[in-house]
Amino acid sequence: MATTNDFAASGSQQTEANSQNRRNQVMVGELPTDFLRTGPALTQEQEDERIARILQAQQQAGVNVYSTANVAGRLSISIVQAKLNKNYGLTKMDPYCRVRIGHTVFETPTAYNGAKAPRWNKTVTTYLPVGVDSMYIEIFDERSFTMDDRIAWAHIKIPEAVMAGETSDNWYLLSGRLGDDKEGTVNIVLSLTAPVESNVYTYPTPVPAMYYPATGVAGPMPVFQPPYPPQQPPPPRPLYTEEDLKMVKDMFPNMEDEVIKSVMEANRGNKDATINSLLSMNSDE
Repeated sequence: MATTNDFAASGSQQTEANSQNRRNQVMVGELPTDFLRTGPALTQEQEDERIARILQAQQQAGVNVYSTANVAGRLSISIVQAKLNKNYGLTKMDPYCRVRIGHTVFETPTAYNGAKAPRWNKTVTTYLPVGVDSMYIEIFDERSFTMDDRIAWAHIKIPEAVMAGETSDNWYLLSGRLGDDKEGTVNIVLSLTAPVESNVYTYPTPVPAMYYPATGVAGPMPVFQPPYPPQQPPPPRPLYTEEDLKMVKDMFPNMEDEVIKSVMEANRGNKDATINSLLSMNSDE
């Protein structure tokens, strides 16, 4: 017959077995590098692509997301064509161009079978923020089953002539695997028109910058409506009321009204100080 000690020993063995099973399920050792991470970190190239896709979707949906910061003007960018020095891959490349200027990223259509001489003839317009004087150009080969291959790039400073209101039609050197400025050239046309001040609203306090997708369609600058009507200062309160004046007048019936008013104004409507001042004037008399 089982005793109380037998039941206690059996329960202790069962508890120890359960504890050992839990230990066996615990991962022991160095934690993996992606422990507690929500996803893989994006490179700048992948982040630009993500932003470009979002802006493209917003553009197709007719959503205009604009920056409320001060702008230097409306910048027109025409990506005409490129002359590349090498075709990467076994077949003809399908190049497209990505442009990043300020917080705006946009892409040209893909020039299928463009190889070393892609032509895009893509014109877009965007608002150039004050202080931004350059843009970054990248050319990719579109791939079907792998990630798109970046084949050329360039950091282009906006010419001073463009900032002065002239049109610039230049070829810019491209860098890539062949070396700096050795991958070919790209033809870009730039022009800047000054904004209409009445159509630009400046917020009284800083606000987060937002993306504005380049629409590629010429048109008037949209009117930026303020988020709230300007506040008018409250009207100034009178220093005293007619009732205050009448009460003091009843206490000093022989005092002229103009004298009482001037004393109340000098005391900023304080009745007690006015009464003391008038009493002092009577005592002096």
